[in-house]
Amino acid sequence: MSVKEDLLRNLKISLDEKQEEQFEKYYAFLIEYNKKINLTRITEKKEVYYKHFYDSLTIVQTVDMANINSICDMGSGAGFPSIPLKIIYPDLDVTIIDSLNKRITFLNELTNLLEISNVHLIHDRIETFAIKHQKKYDLVIARALGNMQLITEMGLPMTKPGGYLVAYKALNYDLELSQASACINKLGGKISDVRTFELPQEFGHRVHVVVNKVKHVDGYPRSFVKMTKNPL
Repeated sequence: MSVKEDLLRNLKISLDEKQEEQFEKYYAFLIEYNKKINLTRITEKKEVYYKHFYDSLTIVQTVDMANINSICDMGSGAGFPSIPLKIIYPDLDVTIIDSLNKRITFLNELTNLLEISNVHLIHDRIETFAIKHQKKYDLVIARALGNMQLITEMGLPMTKPGGYLVAYKALNYDLELSQASACINKLGGKISDVRTFELPQEFGHRVHVVVNKVKHVDGYPRSFVKMTKNPL
């Protein structure tokens, strides 16, 4: 079974010729650029396609993408999960925040190569950007960014009321989630789903923690030092 077949069978995503070509270009450019700066330790083609591309797209099982117009990807790194989502949903308005300018440079070259628009690349600290962009996005996403308390305090203020914050997690999420429950409640969120699933071809287990924003709470996020020293 190929990744294209798995996408169709499991996620109901059908790749057209242009999208297949974009993913091929994405892979080739990622591997070449990875020789200059460390973007990923996963370089074998099949692993990249499943552990990065396919994994990024699993959110379609968790969130109804038909209702999502704007997304913010916190600490995207090499563009996961937002660039694969942008390839599948070209009308999405995407904002990517990363504190390392080398990664922003990579993403700028990548989006030019893939000929995709409405991708806003922000070189900034997430908490600095978030305090100035409250209630702005339908969906805020984080993959391999940090603990759930940190993700919540940085991401939920940027989420529109009625929107979603989704954290991509590994299976050992239980303790982290229990520690973050007070923070989620304080910031006007509610855990609406915790979805566990397996990647095809035995490429591992994944979890999506879904927080629905019920109401907006002003004054957050705090500084990084305060968030880490005094978690909510």
